[in-house]
Amino acid sequence: MRIAIMGSGGMGGFYGGMLSRSGEDVYFIARGEHLEAIRSNGLSVKTSSVGEFNVIVNATDDPSDIGPVDLIMVCVKAYQTESVAQFIKSLVRPETVVLSVQNGLENEEKLAQAIGREHVIGCTEYVSSKIESPGVIREIFNRETLIGELDGGTSPRVDEIAKTFEKADLPVTVPEDIRASIWGKFLAISVMASVCCVTRVPSGIIFAHPETESLLWGALDEGVALAGAAGVTLPEGFVENIHETASKLPVNFRASMYHDLEAGKRIELEDLVGVLVRLGEKYNVPTPLNFAMYAALKPYANGKPESP
Repeated sequence: MRIAIMGSGGMGGFYGGMLSRSGEDVYFIARGEHLEAIRSNGLSVKTSSVGEFNVIVNATDDPSDIGPVDLIMVCVKAYQTESVAQFIKSLVRPETVVLSVQNGLENEEKLAQAIGREHVIGCTEYVSSKIESPGVIREIFNRETLIGELDGGTSPRVDEIAKTFEKADLPVTVPEDIRASIWGKFLAISVMASVCCVTRVPSGIIFAHPETESLLWGALDEGVALAGAAGVTLPEGFVENIHETASKLPVNFRASMYHDLEAGKRIELEDLVGVLVRLGEKYNVPTPLNFAMYAALKPYANGKPESP
């Protein structure tokens, strides 16, 4: 399969490296020192499942160098989706599939509007990886990737991608309703990201204070109500499962949005928090806790705020 990885950072580098290792024809779109390191030394990936490996790969900062592909994996920050969708149009042919490996609820719709809904299938994942140094990716965990047609279920193209991923030691599940899976993952990361960023503390401290923990679960309850209003049926026991998963987090766990906030970078505020406020207004569902956290973080949306 001919595959383009748009955004070859922690997530894109991991997926692309694993797929390249298994024999797929992978092209990386990257930039800066990371791109130069990949070009000079190949891509090195450190994993918990197959050990460490290095692959010599094709890497560029210009999609027009690649030409049409079978699969495009979009692995950039959610706020970059619309601009990236225009950037990768040269990679699309009639049968090309586009897969959003991103945080947020609206990425598939943004890609569909720019490239065509017929090209987009749904995706969410329980994978964590990062750039350890230019040209080097470290996987933290690789639990599963979920994919499916936006209208539900599977199809020959979904099955083909699933087989390709499984061959690359990337566990895959094809749920009956990928939208519910996307919402479930989104709600879990959204509320933790919001509370981590507002409080500036890790999960262990959040759960050590009943009032702060109540903020987290109250924000989750608002999100669950929104999912119902949007016609999404979350799995039975969803809230209980989130509580159980949260109880097993390392005490020093911080959401990825927190790390961007601390570094003074742009954060995925609109895509992880603002979207809940907007949907609350659309469906007339109260979201006071999510609104309060959104408002508190708004000055940091584009990085460290400057003095007026």
